[in-house]
Amino acid sequence: MDRSSRSRSRGLAQVVAVAAATALTLAGCSSSSGGKKAEGGGTGTSAGKADTPRMKVALVTHQGPGDTFWDIVRKGAEAAAAKDNIELSYSADPSAGNQANFVQNAIDRKVDGIAVTLAKPGAMKDVIAKADAAKIPVVGLNSGLADWKKLGLLQFFGQDESVAGEALGKKLDEVGAKNAVCVIHEQGNVGLTQRCDGVKKTFSGKLQTLYVTGTDMPSVKSTITAKLKQNKSLDYVVTLGAPFAMTAVQSVADAGSKAKVATFDLNKDLTGAIKKGTIQFAVDQQPYLQGYLAVDSLWLYKNNGNYSGGGEQPVLTGPAFVDKSNVDRVAAFAAKGTR
Repeated sequence: MDRSSRSRSRGLAQVVAVAAATALTLAGCSSSSGGKKAEGGGTGTSAGKADTPRMKVALVTHQGPGDTFWDIVRKGAEAAAAKDNIELSYSADPSAGNQANFVQNAIDRKVDGIAVTLAKPGAMKDVIAKADAAKIPVVGLNSGLADWKKLGLLQFFGQDESVAGEALGKKLDEVGAKNAVCVIHEQGNVGLTQRCDGVKKTFSGKLQTLYVTGTDMPSVKSTITAKLKQNKSLDYVVTLGAPFAMTAVQSVADAGSKAKVATFDLNKDLTGAIKKGTIQFAVDQQPYLQGYLAVDSLWLYKNNGNYSGGGEQPVLTGPAFVDKSNVDRVAAFAAKGTR
């Protein structure tokens, strides 16, 4: 199905998750870490495998060094690639310019599809247009909910960061918070800004924003510690990623603060911290599902002309809260690196 045909039929579909049905038959895959300027092929295995012709798909994200969130995204992508007979290449860099270069490299390699994050959508606009001109379908995941249709992407898989932030703001009210700080670990990342803005919209207490350099964890720790020492009335630290939440716990101890920690996103260490009570709760957007559905959707589009949401609506993978009441159900999957 060409893009003109897709445009004529977009309005007929509601939010659907055609790919989600296949996600119910996931199997384990080998772990591999993504990092700055890292590239590698998918190495996952699954119980069944498509007999369709071999496809080449490129996954490009804005992962920074040490950010384990993206390892979970990558595991999901690799599981889908193994099932669908896809040769998957992964490239990542927090620099939007380098991300654009990775997409251009994928175009030059004549891949069959590209999955990309849009943390800084303006920097990706031109190269995505080049992919379109080369008739290479592009889907979005994780970041770029407000921009994926403007840039001509086929589909999008992720959460509405503003809605997620608003949900967390309401949660802060429920737990009695009065004075919180929202820690942004990558300046210019629209999704992270939307999270803090969403918290501010619904939280009835005071909210400050604190910028840290997420690629330098010792600096993250010292900056949060200094903030807590400076303002003894802070009663909640809200971080926007699991590794930063664990560091914030250390900062609270170093500062002698009574502040509690809440966060967006999960990993296996974080579920343990929720069990212990050192972190109060997390907002889960299911990164494994984002990676899986993004890659699987490109296989479905090529082999059956499907596109989730009819090309008009995103497929939402979150938000959902994980706290002491349900962490045990999630922890087993987090221990395998898939939640």
